[in-house]
Amino acid sequence: MAKTKTTFFCQNCGTQHSKWQGQCSSCREWNTLVEEVLQKEEKKDWRSPASAPATKRAAKPLRISEIEVSREERLKTNNNELDRVLGGGIVPGSLTLLGGEPGIGKSTLLLQISLHLNYRTLYVSGEESQQQIKMRAERINPTSNNCYILTETKTQNIFQQIEMLEPEIVIVDSIQTLHSDYIESSPGSISQIRECTAELIKFAKETSVPVILIGHITKEGSIAGPKVLEHMVDTVLQFEGDRNHVYRILRAHKNRFGSTNELGIYEMQGNGLREVSNPSEILISKNEEDLSGTAISATLEGMRPLMIEIQALVSSAVYGTPQRSATGYNSKRLNMLLAVLEKRAGFRLGAKDVFLNITGGISVDDPALDLAVVAAILSSNEDIAVPKDICFAAEVGLAGEVRPVTRVEQRILEAEKLGFSTIIVSKQSKIPKSQYNIKLQKASKIEDVVSFLFG
Repeated sequence: MAKTKTTFFCQNCGTQHSKWQGQCSSCREWNTLVEEVLQKEEKKDWRSPASAPATKRAAKPLRISEIEVSREERLKTNNNELDRVLGGGIVPGSLTLLGGEPGIGKSTLLLQISLHLNYRTLYVSGEESQQQIKMRAERINPTSNNCYILTETKTQNIFQQIEMLEPEIVIVDSIQTLHSDYIESSPGSISQIRECTAELIKFAKETSVPVILIGHITKEGSIAGPKVLEHMVDTVLQFEGDRNHVYRILRAHKNRFGSTNELGIYEMQGNGLREVSNPSEILISKNEEDLSGTAISATLEGMRPLMIEIQALVSSAVYGTPQRSATGYNSKRLNMLLAVLEKRAGFRLGAKDVFLNITGGISVDDPALDLAVVAAILSSNEDIAVPKDICFAAEVGLAGEVRPVTRVEQRILEAEKLGFSTIIVSKQSKIPKSQYNIKLQKASKIEDVVSFLFG
């Protein structure tokens, strides 16, 4: 007879408590403890009892020089954006968690990838029927016949099908819908999510079959479930974007096998997600008119240089308190730059509304945007357009100085490739002596930029 006991889990942080209390002692949130029933069995394995080994060799410590490493090739997904974010492809035996808002395209992305893989893929869905998945797959135009669809939520049944099919990649949509017989609680509860993830991790590590999970997110934007879920998996990907825009951004918040600075950009179309190989073209408007309040900045996302258009609108404050609003940019940094312009450059903006927007619906926190933000604000304030063939790549300090940024050479090359004639950088930037077709305008303080742009 299995031993059954009751425990309390915090729905915010996942901390386990022996008794109910009003406030969680770990995260200090109120009324988040929920009672769940646990049932623990002595024997537990992802395999069926018939195929599970009777004995298991105990692990022993080895010197690091004695450990043999097999060089396994990463599995290519035929999706360059995803491969870049993952660090070159899917690592065998890894567990990847993909999160994002409802309707952003998580299921579409993974179904599209599974329909174009050259590996035997098992797509497990606990949210849709096979007919619904088939209807969605017909829009994507599959190029491979190696995708198998399974609609199941019980992990024991899933592992039985895995044992018969022997897939090379497993995709689960989503982890919140799975449940295990070893836990007596409803699907989506903290104990079920933790137990199902632990079973999938054990399966992935023992068979070297990579597993990709889809996870729901909370209203704050974090992965739903216990925080320990993100610590258990190898990679955490976030699928971002505004549903009112057609562009989606894929970021890595955690990656044990690669960088977390890479960025993948997709465009949502009727037949699925299209990879955007040159994002600078979509982030810069094609307006032929000279409009005040716009400036182009050369930024970096991971190893990829991007040219981003920044729009600013400065107008007289109608109400008593001037408004400061920023979309896609840190509002506190905007207030800091406005204070620098007021104190160091002599521009009276304290009684004016300032609105800032980064086009394309993306968010950027690169300090190299500072000079372009300043140029866009001054352009709107003076109602003088910044020439379209000029871009910026520099940070602005509290003393009004123009400071250098990292990897400025990559930014210069990207600006040159897209046809810009001038790029304004810091005078302190250490630029290698190379022959550029683009003019390098160096500035040491904001006044130098103002005199160059507006005379």
